[in-house]
Order: sequence, then C-alpha cells, then structure tokens
Amino acid sequence: MVKSLDMLDALTVAGPPCRTVGWRGERPVPYEELLERVLVWRRFLARLSGQRFALYLSDSLEFGSALFGAWQAGKTIFLPGDKLPATCAGLHHSVDGYLGEFEVDWEPLSPPQDTVGDATRLDPLPPEFVGIVLFTSGSTGAAQAIPKKLAQLSSEIRTLERQFGTMMGGADVVATVSHQHIYGLLFKVLWPLTAQRGIHAKSFSFLEEINALPAQRDFVLVSSPAHLKRLPQNLALVSGIGAPRVVFSSGGPLSYDAAQETKRVLGVVPIEVYGSSETGGIAWRKQHVQNHEMWMPMPGVKWRIDVEEGLLEVRSPNLPDENWFRVADRAVAVDDQCFQLLGRIDRIVKIEEKRVSLSVIERQLKTSPLIAEACAIATEGGRQRVAVFIVLSAEGSAKMAEVGKLEFNRIMRDRLSPFVESVGLPRIWRYLDALPVDAQGKTTYSALRDLIRKDVAAPIFPQQRLIERDSQHALLQLTAPSNLLYFDGHFAGVPILAGVVQVDWVIFYGRQYFPLPPAFRSIHALKFQRIIPPEVPFMLELIYEATQSCLIFKITSSAGQHASGRIIFGAEDD
Repeated sequence: MVKSLDMLDALTVAGPPCRTVGWRGERPVPYEELLERVLVWRRFLARLSGQRFALYLSDSLEFGSALFGAWQAGKTIFLPGDKLPATCAGLHHSVDGYLGEFEVDWEPLSPPQDTVGDATRLDPLPPEFVGIVLFTSGSTGAAQAIPKKLAQLSSEIRTLERQFGTMMGGADVVATVSHQHIYGLLFKVLWPLTAQRGIHAKSFSFLEEINALPAQRDFVLVSSPAHLKRLPQNLALVSGIGAPRVVFSSGGPLSYDAAQETKRVLGVVPIEVYGSSETGGIAWRKQHVQNHEMWMPMPGVKWRIDVEEGLLEVRSPNLPDENWFRVADRAVAVDDQCFQLLGRIDRIVKIEEKRVSLSVIERQLKTSPLIAEACAIATEGGRQRVAVFIVLSAEGSAKMAEVGKLEFNRIMRDRLSPFVESVGLPRIWRYLDALPVDAQGKTTYSALRDLIRKDVAAPIFPQQRLIERDSQHALLQLTAPSNLLYFDGHFAGVPILAGVVQVDWVIFYGRQYFPLPPAFRSIHALKFQRIIPPEVPFMLELIYEATQSCLIFKITSSAGQHASGRIIFGAEDD
C-alpha cells in the first residue's frame, strides 16, 4: 500500500488496467468505467456556462465521477448536506446550476448514462483551485460557506493515510454516512480512491446490510455514533464476510459503553475522529478502557488552549493558512501530547449526530404572525432534545384556543420542517406569557432550563416490563404513571394517553429492540379503539418484518384492544 500519496497525482494518472475501484452490489466497477464517467462529466460541464454548481448524488461512485469531472472542467462544486427546500433556496444566489438528484423545481442537470467522453486521459489539477465549497452553521445559525482548495484536501488525505493507512491495508470501504459532508467525502470517496481502495457505491442504512458484501474481501466500516450506539443485539456476520479491519466513527463523541458494544458485535474498538468542516481532522482516540477521554492530534496538527476562554485552537496544513483557528469547543490539556474535550459553546447542538442550529429554529418561529417571541435550547443529560419557549401573539392565542396545543405544535413543526432535519425538531413546547429575564433585562438559558426541570423530571415514558423477545417479536407490559408529562392538559380532570404519544412509544421501543431503518416513511391501518388512562397496565406487542422494513404493533389490556397499526421505515435518502 502507498505510504505517502498526493490526491492530485493519483486522480489524474491512469490507474492499473482492469483495477476494481468499487462495487455496486456484488458487481465490481473497473477503473476504466470510472474514468469514462469522469470524462463524460467533464465534457458535459465544460459546455455549460457558469463556474459554480451544487451537486447531490447518492451513488458514491457516480458522485466521485461528477466531482472529478467538474474539477477537470474547471468548475467549483457546492456541496449541500441535504436536499431540503430551504437548503436549495439558500444556494440559489450562489450557484449557476444544480447537478444530480435535486427536486425538479431546481432543474437538475446530468449527462445521460450512455454518453461517451471526449478523451482518454485526465489533465493535471492546480493545487490552489477551490474545488469544493462546504456548508456549516456558525454560532448565529446562518449557513457559512467553507471553500476548500484541492491542496487542502490532498493534505488531509496524506494525513489520514499516514495515521491509519497501515492498519487499513487494501480493504474495501463500506459506509453508513453520506459523502455530502466532509467526513464521508474524505473517508468514503477521496481517500480510498486516491489510495486505490475499493468503495461501495451505496451508503448502508443499517448494519445488517453488510452481509450483502462480496465474500472473502476485507473491509473497513466508516460509521457514526448514531449508528454504532444502535447496534442490533443479534447482528451476525455471515460466513465469509468476517469482522471489519477498522471501524471509524465521527460526528460526535461515542460513549464508552457504545465503543465496547461495537467491539463485542463487530470485533474492534472504533477509531473516533474529531474535526470540523472548517479544520478537517484534528484528533483521534480509541476507548480501550473506561474514562479514556484523551484525544491525540493528527500528524501535522498543532494545538493549544486559549487561557481566558478555555477554547481549543489549532494550526494545521488542512487549513487555508498558517494562522491559529479557534474552534467552538472547550478543552483542557491532559499533557503535552493530548487534550480532553469539555463541550461546545456556540448555538449549534448535536442531536443524534446531526448539527442543529437553535438560532434557525428561533428565527423561523418568529417569522410566523402567531409568534411574538421564541427561544430554543437543548436539554441537558440523558436523551438530548430541543425545547422551545414561545410567547404567542394575540392571533396566536386565538389560534391556540381554536385548535388546541397538540395541533398548534404540529403547525409549528410543519413550519420548521423545511429548515430543520426531523431529529432536530423540538420535542418540548412551552407557551409563556413572557420570557423570563434577569436584572439586566436579558433572557438567560439557565432561567429557561429552570423552567423545564419540572418537565424533564416528570416522566415521559411508561413503567415497563419486558415479557418476551426474539429477533422479530417483542411483548412488553407498560403502565403510564399518573404524573406522566403528556397527561398535563390532556384533558383537565380526565387524563388520557394521546394517540401521538402511543405511536411515539411504539417507534421508541421498536428502535430499542429491532434494527429499524433510520427514516420514518408512513403509517397504515392506524386504529385507536379504547382510551388508555393513567395507572392501568396494558400490553404492547411488536412484530418486525425486516424484508418490508415494517413494524406492526398492537396495544391491548384486560379491557380489549386499544390501538394497532403498521409503520414503514426506510433509508434517509429514499
């Protein structure tokens, strides 16, 4: 395996004849096929006016072809992390067109599959060319463009190969993360193609899919805490597949328990990578023992702690210049070689490893004529959720009285959904006469957290007892306590368990006991026959049909059947 490599050379020098660069299912994709698609994209884009194009493609091999073809044509690629309407609209004034799988409203462009390229070779790429513009949200919540020169990306790849290349060997790369973000872009596309490791075109939505990999081939798993902390208990790697050589995780810190569970199920302790879109990789760690929270810097990365604010600062060849860059993480030095992270300070929070801007939530709520004031925070401890505090306008108060709190919450969630990914939508809604203020007239986050301590202390889940369980079936006895948060105001004097809460519990326990795909798709045959009052035990039966990604549920008690239905799940990019 190559010990030191330059991305710019590796991506422009012809590869060995018939070398396999990747896989689509079990079909190997030879270098010649990738090269032809690069040349097709180059010819296609060279004929287009404009220099900046947004790109979204789910197939990593076709994505790589489009990306390299764009660079060959002298085009800069803007890389959005999703296809949400607000994201696309935000790009409108920055790009000259949209490439790939955007919605038809954006008139996306792609060359036909049967198009032929116009040459047989690739041209040298200039190191100072800005090949990629990434996006991240800063402390204000506004999207910030982060340009990346090809030399920066090449430097990052050399660093990764130097640190991890030997342990990876020639293994194929399998990923559960998207290449539309810097982590997946580097680990799933640029690095393996540069280092001549095969990549799998599909991103695996859940880990059971790795059993479909070609047998007798080593592989590396590029994943995230959101996937690894939900490893299915009964995951069995079929004969011939074996354990991955290496498991990478990035997007947030992985708990020690999740790291050890990964070792139990997959056979290796994950390598956690810490970095950002702005800085690239900063440090890494492997939690072999509990409380091993030290991060070791990547080769070439210098770091220090700002004395006054306790913030981490880095200097790296992956940055555009030699200046110190201050990240939005507090840290403390363990010794001269490593540091410990203490948490973020900005208005960006991580919910299930997704970056969620609290400022965007506040700003979008305030644009509604129903809202006079709004403030958002993330809860602390346990399962992190977004909580919002709202002061209604006169129109909003009238609307609330008309439709009720649950329906009003739904209206507000629908307003936020084009701007916020589903895992980041608020789960706690508090309506106040006025926001709390201190002696200086400012609303403090500590005051807001005080307001929800009662809510957080009140249980949001039932008392439970697992009766039986196997790989496709689970039966639980549940009891909703009288002080359950969701009984508050539903209804005065006659508390009953809302249907939306019942469905939420079904999905929660379904994810706890089965490897459900990440995205909710639809619900069918939903019926609510009897109410569920407080302190009355009931049975929840779950049946998981993996081939259909379907969770069937039934809620019963001694009084008869209360609810039933079928919930369909799927991959995030379906």
